[in-house]
Amino acid sequence: MRIEKFVHSCLRLTLDGKRLLFDPGKFSFVDGRVDPRDLSDVDFILFTHGHPDHFDCEALRTIVGDGEPRIFGGNKVAATLRSQGFTVSEVGEEGLDLGPFTVRALPVRHEPILAEEIPAVLAFVNDRLLNPGDSFDERLHQFAGIEALALPVMAPFLTEIGAYEFASSMRPSHVLPVHDGYARDWFLTQRYDTYEPYFEKAGITFHRLQQPGDGFDL
Repeated sequence: MRIEKFVHSCLRLTLDGKRLLFDPGKFSFVDGRVDPRDLSDVDFILFTHGHPDHFDCEALRTIVGDGEPRIFGGNKVAATLRSQGFTVSEVGEEGLDLGPFTVRALPVRHEPILAEEIPAVLAFVNDRLLNPGDSFDERLHQFAGIEALALPVMAPFLTEIGAYEFASSMRPSHVLPVHDGYARDWFLTQRYDTYEPYFEKAGITFHRLQQPGDGFDL
C-alpha cells in the first residue's frame, strides 16, 4: 500500500490499482502547492470531520469532476455535502468494504479546542493504518501495535509531548506526521528534527512527509 501526504491532513492511499483519499480540506490547497485536479483519480473519499482544514466543498467539487468516487462522512458532514448536491454515504460505527480497502469507522472525541461546538470525529482504521483525525481518544488504544499511525504533530489542541506520548502508547512501526500544513517549510524542518530522534529511540520510523506528494510504501 502506497501512502502519500498532500499538505496538512490530506492522505492518499493506493492499493491494487484503487485510490482512497482522506480529508481534502482547505489547508491542502490554499497556497496553490496542490491542485485538487491532481487528486481527481480517486475511487473513495473519507472525511474524519467537518472542520475546514479537513473539509472543503469547493475543492471536493473539483476532485469529483465528472467522476463518481464514493464519498463517506459522519452525519453533519453528510448533511452539508448533500445540501451542496453531492452524493454521500453517512457513516457511524461500522465496517466499510471499499474494494481492496477494508476500513473500520469509529466515532471518537475531538481533542478540546476553544469553540462553542466541538464536532464528532470519525477515526478510520484498516489492518495497517490508523487515521485518528483530530483525536487521541481512549477508544483508539484498542489499535495499539498498528503498523502505521497518522499522527497530528501540530495543532491548537496539543503539545509536542502530548503527540509523542500518544504515539508511544499506540506503539506503531511508522508515524506519518499530519496536521502541520499551516507551518512554513523551515519551521517544519525544525519540528521534524525535534521529533525524529525521539521516535527513533522508541523504535518507530518517523516519515518526514514535508513536501506535497511525499509518501512511502507499507
